[in-house]
Amino acid sequence: MTIYLNKDSKIIVQGITGGMGSKHTNLMLQADSNIVGGVNARKAGTTVELNGKELPVFGTVKEAMEATGADVSVAFVPPAFTKDACIEAIDAEIPLLVVITEGVPVQDSAEVFAYLQGKKTRMIGPNCPGIISPEESLAGITPHTIAGKGPVGLVSKSGTLTYQMMYELRDFGFSTAIGIGGDPIIGTTHIDALEAFENDPETKAIVMIGEIGGDAEERAAAYIKDNVTKPVVGYVAGFTAPEGKTMGHAGAIVSGSSGTAQAKKEALEAVGVKVGKTPSETAALMREILQSL
Repeated sequence: MTIYLNKDSKIIVQGITGGMGSKHTNLMLQADSNIVGGVNARKAGTTVELNGKELPVFGTVKEAMEATGADVSVAFVPPAFTKDACIEAIDAEIPLLVVITEGVPVQDSAEVFAYLQGKKTRMIGPNCPGIISPEESLAGITPHTIAGKGPVGLVSKSGTLTYQMMYELRDFGFSTAIGIGGDPIIGTTHIDALEAFENDPETKAIVMIGEIGGDAEERAAAYIKDNVTKPVVGYVAGFTAPEGKTMGHAGAIVSGSSGTAQAKKEALEAVGVKVGKTPSETAALMREILQSL
């Protein structure tokens, strides 16, 4: 089993004709993703050839869904147009929308988040590597060659740490790895992914990667305590970050002791989650658990 994405998922790409869109559509096709078309209002009715496959370009997400039966959209749209692209996909009721774009204004993300409430679309991102169910499908930019299928579920705020953790545990493999993005406002949270992994019979253990800033990891710890029966190991990026300084990701803002890596580590450890001080140590903790299952 996988969460949110599997080999039957039919994917369209918003912004398929752009540089990033075409490059990563090529890579998704190499990962055996079932890409069925793309969206670009200015190039509707044309086709693009990528990885030896001719893909139709539609004017809207709704038209693409009607013509292809698509149930996933991956958005590679410049930041200025991301809000409109998201709202278009939500209005079309696409079940899964993966927003890769970095640098989306927080005001726009807030408006999209508010618009999502009560709708039929699940959004992942923005500013994320997307989601991969190894050997089945990739919706995003995660390199598909890092790791194969296995019992580990991975949810991470950081793209590069997603890749590192997949590489470290490649001998075990993953059910699904989901990069939720590091922005202050995102569609799918650690808690959403934890719930899905808890309900997935083939995910036996979960790795959760957070980072300094905000209180998402503390809330996830409270959720794990009450709802998650599977073993969880964690890593929090930013143990060496100076206090009061905004680091990298827009969401990584620490105020006082709230939001520090240490505070998050303590919150997770208090509910029985083992937390590594480095990604490699975290992988070693997971390895011990997997060997004992």
